[in-house]
Amino acid sequence: MRRELVVLATVVALAGCAAQQKTAPGAQTPGVTDTTVKVGGVLTKTSASGYSTKDAELGAKARFERANAAGGVHGRKIEFVGAEDDTQDAAKGDAAAKKLVQKDKVFALVPVHAPNFGGAVFLEQQGVPWFGWATGPQWCGTRTGFGYNGCLAPKPGAGSQTWWGNQMADLLGGAKGKTVYVQTSDSSGSKYGGKTISQSFQAAGFTLVGLNSALPGAAPPADWLPYVNKIMTSDAGGPPDIVVSIIAGTKFNVGLYSALKKAGYKGVLSDATSYDAAILKDPATAQALEGVIAAPMFEPFESSAPEIAQLRQDVEKVAPGTTLTQHLAIGYWSADIFLKMLEQTGRDLTREKFLATGNGSFHYENAGFGKIQYPKDHDEPSGCGALVKLEGGAYRVAKSMKCFDNVPLK
Repeated sequence: MRRELVVLATVVALAGCAAQQKTAPGAQTPGVTDTTVKVGGVLTKTSASGYSTKDAELGAKARFERANAAGGVHGRKIEFVGAEDDTQDAAKGDAAAKKLVQKDKVFALVPVHAPNFGGAVFLEQQGVPWFGWATGPQWCGTRTGFGYNGCLAPKPGAGSQTWWGNQMADLLGGAKGKTVYVQTSDSSGSKYGGKTISQSFQAAGFTLVGLNSALPGAAPPADWLPYVNKIMTSDAGGPPDIVVSIIAGTKFNVGLYSALKKAGYKGVLSDATSYDAAILKDPATAQALEGVIAAPMFEPFESSAPEIAQLRQDVEKVAPGTTLTQHLAIGYWSADIFLKMLEQTGRDLTREKFLATGNGSFHYENAGFGKIQYPKDHDEPSGCGALVKLEGGAYRVAKSMKCFDNVPLK
């Protein structure tokens, strides 16, 4: 009789465990418990050139903290383990992704903001979602990589962005009769960016007079003169109306712009990275970038939009007095899109169901970053962006966030 009671108690206990497992949706999914979802990121916190995206970690944390303060998503709070540093090395990025997935057991990677990120193939093979700034071709054509701005390196025939050229045309009163020269480095992401940005300006009506991708991306050159000479004679022997720099790093742009100004260049200078408040702290750097029109793919911090006021409030709560930067915004909006997708997936959370939501008909609009549509934006950019001008040592909104139709990449 005693033996029968022991067996019965064991059966009841096992049944209780099974029932408990059944009532904990997502319990078998890595990084998911009944009360938490674990995520971590990969950033280029340090690099030989000085380029750093470390502020994206704080941006993501600020957004996650607001979500957690509101009770989380479907009762689960975000457990953010922070971000690994890939030092702008593809192999280290791959190792960082593997550590987060295999050792830390994260559900997803948020944010990923590394120009030479090398973990894309591994994450795709493992079916692990990742969110961030889709600056390179490794983001495109996946089912797991969700750029907050879509795919910036579409394949020929796929949609390519026109917003930068159209915003500039609106700002300058039209593109007719105006010329543009595009300077990139020799990195794959920079070269591909040069190709798509060139088309953006051409689609808006500008005439392309040069595209140079010979600049070494490892470090700024000792002598800028060969590059400056090409630019200053690119428009039938004279300088172009606009010079667009697709180079990752303030040091590069400071060198190029200083050399151009010294050579007498009076036209428009534009890039995607010079919207950075840290620039204003160094008078020499600020002077070199005076007049530059930056092209962020989010609504500028100087905007009066409620979404930007909320961002500022969220960041102030977790890190009072923090200087807002472009990289911070990218981390914030990447986290925001991840949370929206998490919300739409529902309480019964697995990676498969999450990816089915993202790759079903996911559409999200927000004045902070424009709009995103998946699965379409796995293959083309979102088509949204703003312009900011550094003027008199301060930034001002030149053109607020706006979205334009893409055109097929030639």
